Amino acid sequence: MALTPEELQVLQRIEHQLKDMPFYVVEYIRSKKRAGLSADTLLQYLYRYQHFFKWLLREGLTEATDTDFIPYSVLAELKKHDVELYIEFLKEESITHENNTVKKRGNAVVTLSVNALKSLFNYLTKETENEDSESYFYRNVMSKIVLHTKKETASRRAQKISSVILNEHEIHDFLQFIEQEYETTLTSGLARQRFNRDKERDLAILSLFLGSGIRLGEMARILVKKVFLKKQLIDIKRKGSKEDTVRVMDQAIHHLKDYIEIREARYLGSKEVPFLFVTLYGGTTRPLSRRAIENLVTKYTAAFAQGEGLSPHKLRHSFAADFIRNGGNIVLLRDQLGHSNIETTSLYTNLSNKDNQQVLTRMENNRLKPSEKRK
Repeated sequence: MALTPEELQVLQRIEHQLKDMPFYVVEYIRSKKRAGLSADTLLQYLYRYQHFFKWLLREGLTEATDTDFIPYSVLAELKKHDVELYIEFLKEESITHENNTVKKRGNAVVTLSVNALKSLFNYLTKETENEDSESYFYRNVMSKIVLHTKKETASRRAQKISSVILNEHEIHDFLQFIEQEYETTLTSGLARQRFNRDKERDLAILSLFLGSGIRLGEMARILVKKVFLKKQLIDIKRKGSKEDTVRVMDQAIHHLKDYIEIREARYLGSKEVPFLFVTLYGGTTRPLSRRAIENLVTKYTAAFAQGEGLSPHKLRHSFAADFIRNGGNIVLLRDQLGHSNIETTSLYTNLSNKDNQQVLTRMENNRLKPSEKRK
């Protein structure tokens, strides 16, 4: 499977981080990479381990002088209290950002750090093997750590999502806006020139998000040879490097066909690039990055809404909500979105707020006297 420049960069960053890691973390990364854990996740875990090991050094919980010399015996001997102190430090540490603002670490990052450590400790106590055919150690202190996250109902989470997605009419109006009106909002001749160069490509991307529900990373990794226009199918690479096939709606196929027809003439050299979506940079054709795709989605949706733009993930939510609204089966939606857990997919069954409101209105009307009923 071909790798995008971004994926190659992530792999390079992983190798760079491993230079400062103990041997058992290197073994862990190699093992999980073989098992199919995504490179993005492994890199994020390595950042968390680096932070944790530096904390161990500062707190004097190891006699090692550097992170790569910390023995696994230190992890085996950690007390629950030590880990709780580290989690408290994660929550209270002040983080200085580029604009010199100081913020506390978000709950999502704290949870990621704990999950990263749980995964490492689970590997060291269950999956490793020393010269005596025993695990490196058996006492897993991370198994005693439980994070209490704030609970909210599926309906409440659905309301949060539905407030920032496109409804069925807006999806149609949005794509029509790009085709017919967006150019008129541009005041720069260069901006209009670039838009006309990339119009078919950008419409194909936007339409594919809204016509298939695929993820941003999946979009960036689509290969030309994996697009089957007549069958309306695309082979994609899901999370964890899982191969999958996704069905695509008619309108998205139409926009994809338009883009593919002009791709080689519009982006010279694109025939040598295996990835479907490309761009011209410094006269060279190269794969369109995830960041570039995200930026173009935000740009177009902001212009359409005349306000704040949406993310690719919100377009995925828009597709899912429309799927359910039109009578889609939750199992089919799970497969279409590539969810491993149907509980995640079930969130979208609560997104039909319009239908819910209509039911409530009918109920209210039935309780009123004829002269009081809404018209």
